[in-house]
Amino acid sequence: MSLKVENLEKNMIKLTIEVEASELEKAIEKAYQKQKNQINIPGFRKGKAPRKMIEKMYGAGVFYEDAANALIPEAYTKALEEYEGTEIVSAPSIDVVQIEAGKSFIFTAEVAVKPEVTLGQYKGVEVDKVEATVSAEEVEAEIKREQEANAREISVEDRAVKDGVIDFEGFVDGEAFAGGKGEDYPLTIGSGAFIPGFEEQLVGAEIGKEVEVNVTFPADYHAAELAGKEAVFKCTVKEIKEKELPELDDEFASEVSEFDTMEEYKASVEKKLAEKKAAEVKNAKETAVVDAVVANATMEIPEAMIETQQRQMVDDFAQRLQMQGLSLDQYFQYTGMTAATMMDQVKPQAEARIKSSLVLEAIVKAENIEASEEDFAAEVAKMAEQYKMEVTAIEEMLGEAGKKQVMGDLAIAKAVEFVVANAVEK
Repeated sequence: MSLKVENLEKNMIKLTIEVEASELEKAIEKAYQKQKNQINIPGFRKGKAPRKMIEKMYGAGVFYEDAANALIPEAYTKALEEYEGTEIVSAPSIDVVQIEAGKSFIFTAEVAVKPEVTLGQYKGVEVDKVEATVSAEEVEAEIKREQEANAREISVEDRAVKDGVIDFEGFVDGEAFAGGKGEDYPLTIGSGAFIPGFEEQLVGAEIGKEVEVNVTFPADYHAAELAGKEAVFKCTVKEIKEKELPELDDEFASEVSEFDTMEEYKASVEKKLAEKKAAEVKNAKETAVVDAVVANATMEIPEAMIETQQRQMVDDFAQRLQMQGLSLDQYFQYTGMTAATMMDQVKPQAEARIKSSLVLEAIVKAENIEASEEDFAAEVAKMAEQYKMEVTAIEEMLGEAGKKQVMGDLAIAKAVEFVVANAVEK
């Protein structure tokens, strides 16, 4: 195998890879052996027709595609092992140049290489100062949310409806329509679960009494046969529900927390809110500093590199969906989105990620930032705790390549700490 490298514009290169004719012949023969049982040739039983006879009937190139598909991955991998230039950062765009029995197999692979970054100012960048303060109102609001979460619903009979359970049936021009009937349906006034005007007309209704609700379906209603039509719903309130909030006392504190008194619980809520805000402010500052540093740098990112990052992001999203029991195709059906629109949607984020990564890598190099073995050991210990595994098992799973990646990520994290420590708050 031979390799020729040609530099193209915008951080792209073309690898021209030539594979010996003997290797192509082996691949063609393998393709023939794989396909011969599916090919019918008059006068021969299935699987018994000679290769030359098949090639004569279907063309000399009948097995070329399978042969090329078998050769390209291995030859491309070997070419990457021989290639000694700048790091390749995209999937290849393959083009077959020559494929003919008796001749060498030649194909090209166009790929993006990592762009050079020219750093601008990255020490002493200015960012707005943000204070991580917690107000008494925020503490009270958090406690109120916990109170609401621990409320219980009770049935009442001596008052008019606010929230409750209803039976209903809808009619258009005096005729019941499909999907317009419901029994034991939960009603929450103001939820917007029904069409506009429905819920408001049930305020004050009493248990067991039928109420007629007059509404007009929206012009863009999903059921075209009902869109814009006037309708009457006959509704009967079956049950009225009301939330009963727990008292905000020591008993409540002991039930929702590890503390015995409301005073201790309130102090704990304030502390947690302060910690949360401090983390948010820290993250916001890091983002602002890194954004400023990236904006000061210059680089030319090849489109193929961005596209590779886009595909990775879509694949990551698909994996998260799978963990929830949903396929990407199902997600597209439910949302009306397509693979193309999703790729377009993630492109700005993909480009931002690449720029941030490249600039931080450049700072790591410029400042000789390194992760130590102690840093690596601490990170592996965290991973072991997170995944409930032994440290040695994590190390074996990572291997040398994984360790190199982790060390690189740790160095990037140190670069973030470096630029943040050297930033100026105004």
